[in-house]
Amino acid sequence: MVNPLKSIFDSNEKQLKKAQKIVEQVNALEPEFEKLSYAQMRERLDAIRAELAELSKAVPEESRLSLKRIEREKGLPEYEVAIQQKLWEVMPEVFAFIREAYKRETGKRHYDVQILAGAILAQGQKLTELKTGEGKTMTFNLPTFLYALVGRGTHLVTVNEYLVKRDAEYTGHVAEKLGITVGVVAPGGGSYKYIDNEMVKTLKGEDAYKEALQQGKPELSGMHGLNLAECTKRDAYNCDITVSVNSELGFDYLRDNMAWEVEKLVQRELYYCIVDEADSILIDEARTPLIISATPSQSDVEKYATFARVVKDLEEDKHYEIDYKARSALLTEDGIKEVEKIMGVENLWADYSSVHHLENALKAKALFLRDDHYLVRNGEVLIVDSFTGRVMEGRRYSEGLHQAIEAKEGVEVQQESKTFATITFQNFFRLYKVLCGGSGTIMTEGEEFFRIYSLESVAIPTNKPVIREDKNDLIFANQDVKFRALVKEVQEHHQTGRPILIGTASIEKSEIVSGLLDDAGIPHAVLNAKYHEQEARIVSKAGEKGAVTVATNMAGRGTDIPLGEGVVELGGLVVLGGERHEARRIDNQLRGRSGRQGDPGYTRFFVALDDTIMKVMGGDFVAKFAGRIMDEDMPIELGLITRQIEAAQKRVESLNFDSRKSLVEYDDVMNQHREVFYARRRRLMLITEKSLGKLWGENSKNANIAEVQGEAVVELKEMIREAVMRELENTVAIEFNGNKELAETESVNLVNQILDFGPDDLLAKSFGVKQSDFSKHILESVHEKTEPEVVEFLQQGITGALDEKINTFGDKEIPVVAKVLILETMDNQWMQHLETMTDIRSGIGLQGYAQRDPLVEYKNVAFGEFDRMITRVDSSMARRVMKINRVQRREEPKPIELEVNADQIQDILTGDREMTPQPAKNELDKMAAAMQSRINKRELEVARAGSEGKGRTVKKVEKEPGRNDPCPCGSGLKYKKCGMINSPAHRARE
Repeated sequence: MVNPLKSIFDSNEKQLKKAQKIVEQVNALEPEFEKLSYAQMRERLDAIRAELAELSKAVPEESRLSLKRIEREKGLPEYEVAIQQKLWEVMPEVFAFIREAYKRETGKRHYDVQILAGAILAQGQKLTELKTGEGKTMTFNLPTFLYALVGRGTHLVTVNEYLVKRDAEYTGHVAEKLGITVGVVAPGGGSYKYIDNEMVKTLKGEDAYKEALQQGKPELSGMHGLNLAECTKRDAYNCDITVSVNSELGFDYLRDNMAWEVEKLVQRELYYCIVDEADSILIDEARTPLIISATPSQSDVEKYATFARVVKDLEEDKHYEIDYKARSALLTEDGIKEVEKIMGVENLWADYSSVHHLENALKAKALFLRDDHYLVRNGEVLIVDSFTGRVMEGRRYSEGLHQAIEAKEGVEVQQESKTFATITFQNFFRLYKVLCGGSGTIMTEGEEFFRIYSLESVAIPTNKPVIREDKNDLIFANQDVKFRALVKEVQEHHQTGRPILIGTASIEKSEIVSGLLDDAGIPHAVLNAKYHEQEARIVSKAGEKGAVTVATNMAGRGTDIPLGEGVVELGGLVVLGGERHEARRIDNQLRGRSGRQGDPGYTRFFVALDDTIMKVMGGDFVAKFAGRIMDEDMPIELGLITRQIEAAQKRVESLNFDSRKSLVEYDDVMNQHREVFYARRRRLMLITEKSLGKLWGENSKNANIAEVQGEAVVELKEMIREAVMRELENTVAIEFNGNKELAETESVNLVNQILDFGPDDLLAKSFGVKQSDFSKHILESVHEKTEPEVVEFLQQGITGALDEKINTFGDKEIPVVAKVLILETMDNQWMQHLETMTDIRSGIGLQGYAQRDPLVEYKNVAFGEFDRMITRVDSSMARRVMKINRVQRREEPKPIELEVNADQIQDILTGDREMTPQPAKNELDKMAAAMQSRINKRELEVARAGSEGKGRTVKKVEKEPGRNDPCPCGSGLKYKKCGMINSPAHRARE
């Protein structure tokens, strides 16, 4: 049997040969295109746009909503294939235009290998490995400009705000000449458009205009936002090309699916996406789901501080043990006794909510280290990305862990939050019809890219041969000796004037190295998450003669390190690694900082036997072995230990892959729920908007608004009737429970259920009886009748009552009522469903002890929960519709205004969109205005959720079963055995 992965990797040469034909065609067009004016280029590009627009008419409206995952392994639909074929046909022309524009505007010409990579990326569903320094920005612009001509939106994704603005502005200088617009969606809600120098003069004044002219030809390092102007987020997304960070795209997707009005939608179709630093975004970030949440009114904040004090003096090994592989800390028997003594309780497990706080406090103390896993800045705990060393602004650990760390550090404990919406990066990026990207380190993760994203990986040859000198690792007995030796080597190279870049795995290690360099009298710059605002400036100077830079992992990634004058003659940039990372590609990225574009260079890693990678994977064995053959102060270059390190890295990579794969498998279940729910919610929201006379996009062109509005109102009324009838049928079916007739008890229950459908007087009137006789009438009427007969009888009366209620509101008011009924009900039930599924997910692993597959059990339970959630939506809406009463308006409510600014409210749910609802119209009474006010109030509450909009905390269930009750997770164990942190089952779950 042929291994599909092997076939993919073996196809690398085949992919290059196919793309090489495009390179040859582009080169052949170059002499001719050098003679063309920009006007002639734009004329031809406009013609290509028109052809692609015609093909795009075949794309169904449902597909443009981008609510369903694209199954790339099954191929694209015919209408998408036709567009792809057209793009391949015009690719040589378009690439030749882009190359020529770059030559004129920047003085730079695309290398053949860049054209080669661009052709591969333009095919879609491909990732390219371009070595560091090969010019990914220029390369990515080739397919980005090409797909911009389709007119369905092109997203260029990168890793931080600085790169977003820099790349967008640089790209805009060329794109504008070809008639292509560029927008920016920055983290935190800022949005911009590229403007030419004339618009700079108009919008920013004469001084800014003169500064723009003085810049000359654009350089990446010279981009400071001068040619970017603020705009609405929707305008930024409506540009041909939109540059953003991955998280903001995901959050905007979630916000759009929480919107109550068409005006609040900002994104258009998720069509083409090219991901810069794809390994960082699609792999490293993939373990963190995007979550939009809000703070509930009550939270048990004091317990966090209490348990932080309880665990403060506990000792490792004596009171607790650490499992590095599982990233957990477990109390020993002595630890349990000590905690019970401190707390003054006889049984620690009597209150499970306290156990939850204790568990988090212990984790915060033992596993999460300051300046390694997080920083404390301005009274806030900020998570540090273990891969890049950057602060992950706005991110919070989930399930109370972040609050436990805050209590440990003595800063203000922020309240736990309730989830509004969530999605993983894997499932978000799988919504794009065409996905591609690149990085300097793709091939080592090729299997994961294929299995998770169905993306092929292709290695692109370098423009010039790599002549960098990569030395063998030096291995030391411990970290103290290692760092002293590293500084000694820095001194040796520093004396020659060669620039030196030192890479460390954490902020703590970077500061240790910095301190040793200070002691040695070596001037240097420190680049880590504490100083990320300055990283581009620091990195850009790291190649100057005599420069010494200490960097955390790949801080400054995406910024070039140009060599200063005379550095090439000295031997190029020296890169020294302070330790091996858990992923080989991070080490390769650090090496790749040196020896770009054929320059000389030198790299070496320094490894200690007590480094983290050795602790996690077999360090004790290596330490015992090496201790017999090496002096503590003498380094060795031993192939056996080097291979052990590489094997450890592979094992950690495999564990991380399994972790992400498991996350995807479970989130795929939730993704099915999300697709169905969001599609239904969007459809209902759009119907209510049409019924209010609000049209958008293609719907608004040449439309008879009154006619469309009238049809939508009819559809809305029918939808309400159907929901009420479904609820009635379900109610009757539950009471009959498969029997031929109703027993006396069930008959009484049914009467009570019918009474809950609406006001007694309205129902009695519809059934043609007095209110006092209504219950008796229903009871007698259903006696000895079959289920279909009962349903038919009740439908007649309920339908009459419903029609009267709908007519009471009228066509102008019913859309407002319906919007509140539908969207508020759906949103509340969805939030409850997310919380329920989180609880189920947290305990489902224990199914393994019952010899059941946890994933299969999760799918089964999830299906039932989702079905019940949808039923609850219909039930709640049906039972509320006839209970709403008209109230005569006495005064119009004041419009609610929300001012969004970064300092006070991080508008995570509405971005830069201002909410200023219109006053109620004169023909509406107070009920309609009140309904609209509820909409505004709901959106205001959602907007306030922005203070923890990127948070990951999920509210815990407060009511717990008794100790001897069956555990609700379904394991079959008693709760005291299943849910306690000292039980074997709980250890396995951790």
